[in-house]
Formats: sequence, structure tokens, C-alpha cells
Amino acid sequence: MMTKRSLLAVFIVWLIINISALSTEAIAQQSKLQAGPMLGYVEMMETGIWVQTTEPAAVTLNYWKSEDGEKSAQMAKVSTDKASFLIAKFLLTNLDFGTEYSYELAINGKKLSFDYPLTFTTKEHWMWRKPAPDFRFAVGSCLYINDEKFDRPGTPYGGEYEILTSIADQKPDFMIWTGDNVYYREPDFYSKSGLNYRNKHTRSISEMQRLLATSAHYATWDDHDYGPNDSSREYRLKEEALELFQAYWFNPSYGHDGTKGVFTKFDWSDVDFILTDNRYHRAPNDINDADKDYWGAEQLQWIKDQLINSRATFKILVNGNQSVNMNNPYEGLQAYKREQNELLSFIKDQEIEGVVFFSGDRHHTELLKFEQDGMYPLYEFTNSPLTAGFNSNLRSEENNPLRVEGTKVNDSRSYGIVEVKGERDNRQMIIKTYDTDGELRWEYVISEEELTFGNGE
Repeated sequence: MMTKRSLLAVFIVWLIINISALSTEAIAQQSKLQAGPMLGYVEMMETGIWVQTTEPAAVTLNYWKSEDGEKSAQMAKVSTDKASFLIAKFLLTNLDFGTEYSYELAINGKKLSFDYPLTFTTKEHWMWRKPAPDFRFAVGSCLYINDEKFDRPGTPYGGEYEILTSIADQKPDFMIWTGDNVYYREPDFYSKSGLNYRNKHTRSISEMQRLLATSAHYATWDDHDYGPNDSSREYRLKEEALELFQAYWFNPSYGHDGTKGVFTKFDWSDVDFILTDNRYHRAPNDINDADKDYWGAEQLQWIKDQLINSRATFKILVNGNQSVNMNNPYEGLQAYKREQNELLSFIKDQEIEGVVFFSGDRHHTELLKFEQDGMYPLYEFTNSPLTAGFNSNLRSEENNPLRVEGTKVNDSRSYGIVEVKGERDNRQMIIKTYDTDGELRWEYVISEEELTFGNGE
């Protein structure tokens, strides 16, 4: 007959075995998470959340108003499969504006755990009710993740991935990825499976996960996350590249009115963001034709329509290449004079105020200031690179007269933090550049008043 002590010992052994089994099962489910969650676009009443699994699985998302607790949770469920690149996209709708929500994820019925809170906050309905809310966002480009089997021999080109945790520490409301967010390698170029492999490999690094989950994300592309170096409309897998971009990002839209591409537009508080596509419709760089396409007629008209229809304090036009650097010896809008002149003339002739350009690509960071008669100055903030190699030799651009003094960074990797703040009619855009360690390298203030035609006369 067993004693009480013996029964207790048996119970303890049983408890240990079952707890161990539960822990093993939980770890197994956690291991089925490839990457994410990533918070995609955010609106007043809806948002998108992105998740990728390692194998076909049922992904469940429970979400609730943080102030109400889990008792009010609603559930969404998506099954991943190879046709969708094992990606689950949750579009949460009918949300309350200006409200924080919490959520949890489960794979095959088993809840996942994270070292950071899973929350998002919908945009405020501030118009006609209160001053435009202040906000801050991150900017970065050129994310190269080493992969020895695919990389060129010698010193690895990528490094200092901790820059991504540094950005997350800044707690931006959202991040804009301005291109080269992935670097396709030669074996990737001409197979859809290769393009998918590269996106999955890049998206999965541990340093990226907290940033993905804790800020909203918007993106456009440049050549390296579109296809081969300097590639344009001739790229054989342009349709597949577009499909992969749409799968791995959760922008509010892709293209417009039958015109394909990754271009889109969103607003945040009193700022409009116009993200362009500088690859899908672009004529090859080497065509000797003054009228060659860059964005293409349909997209250029769309850009004009967004600008003329905007009532935003600042209108930020995001492009993979630089747009107003007339001294750029490499790829850029300056090599496509017809479209550049058409856009700049349109801004001037239509007296569209508050336009600022953002770009990446160049493997150095700078703020440019392009001035012309009868026009306010056009600023362009170029921020690059995040983890790719930086350009320590600017050659012919070392003393670029368009560069705002003190804003060059070409001795380290960097990212941007932009703050929009101030009272009505006195709003400011404060642009800051930080290095990998989170050290502030420079900051510059652009005022609402400076970007008016009255100021440019």
C-alpha cells in the first residue's frame, strides 16, 4: 500500500513530465513562426498585421481594446500555405479610432510568447476637433543581410544588424523603408523561389523582430529588392518581383487604376506621404533618349494628382533614387530630365507648397537643398545605408553645393528619425540622423513657413 509520501512523489513526477511535455509543445509551436508579427499600415478604423510560418499552419489572432482586457477579444484566423509563401495577412476592420489594441498570436492552437508587447494604436480622428497631433517616424534604406553561400568572396558586405534594435528603441510611430530593403543575389534573380528565399532570409533575422512588431511599416523599392543591379522595366521577373513585394509588405495599396507598381499614398496627422515606384515602368538607364520614362506617364500623372489634391502641411514624396540632386553621377531622376522638369514645373506652376523629397540608395546620408527663382527651396533627405556597406568616397560629390552643411554621413551606417510637431500654422519637420549605436549625428529643422511661395519670392 502506497504511503502519502509515495503518492506525493508520484504526483510530482507526473507533474514534471506533463509540464515538460507542454513546454516542449509550446516551443515546437514557437519554432513554427518564421518571422513577425509585423504591423502593416494603420488607419482610423483598420490595420494590417503580417505573419510568416515555417510550414503550412493555422494562425489565430485574438485582439481587444487594451483598456477592456481580454474579455472583449475578437478572433481572426488564417491558414498559411506554400502558394501564399506561408504568409498570413490579417486585416482588422471596424476598429475604434484613436484606440490602443492588444493582441496575441497562436499557431495550430498554441499561443506564442514574445519579449515585447503586441499592441497597435489606430489613428486619431482629429480633424475639426483638435490641432494636428505631433508624431515621429523612422526612415531607412539598404538592408543587406549576409548569406555566405550566396555572397561575394572577401569581407562581408553587411553588418551591424543591431541598428534595427536601435531604431526600435526610438519607438517611432511608423517606419518608411525607402528601397533596397532586400538585396537579391545572382542565384536569386531568375526564379520566383529564389526571390522568395531572399525575402524570407532577410525578414527572419532576430534583430528585426521587435521593430516589425512595435511600429507600423510602409515601403517602396529600388533596384536590389526589385531585381538585378540597376534593373528596370526589361526585368524578366518583374511580375514575380511585384508579387513578392506585395506578399512581404502590407501597404494600403499597390499601383492605381490599372497601372501596376508598388506606388501608394497614405497620410499621418497633417502630413501626406507619396511613395513612388522607380523601377516597374522605368526605361533602362543607358537609353540615350531625353524623353525616356522614369515613373511613366500614368504614374507621373498620379503623383501630380496626389500633390494637387493634398491639403497637408507637408507633402513628402518618397523615391528609391534621389530626385533633386543635379550633381548625382549615378542613378537618379536627374538622368530622366523630361519627367524631372515636368514634376518640378508642375509644383512651381501650381504653387503646391510644403513638398519635401525622401530617398535612399546612395550608401551615404545627406540633406540637399535645391533652390530656383520664384520657388521655395526643395529639400531632399537621403538616408542610407542601414546594414549594407557605406560609401566612404563620394568622389565628385564630396563638395556638393546642394548639400546642407554638416549633414553628410559617409563614415558609418545610419537611420533617420523625423519629428513633426508644433502649433497650427507653425509646424516643423525636425530631421535627425543617428548611427548604429543610436548616437545623434546631426539634426535640421524645416519650418512650414519656409516651404511657401511667399517665402520663395
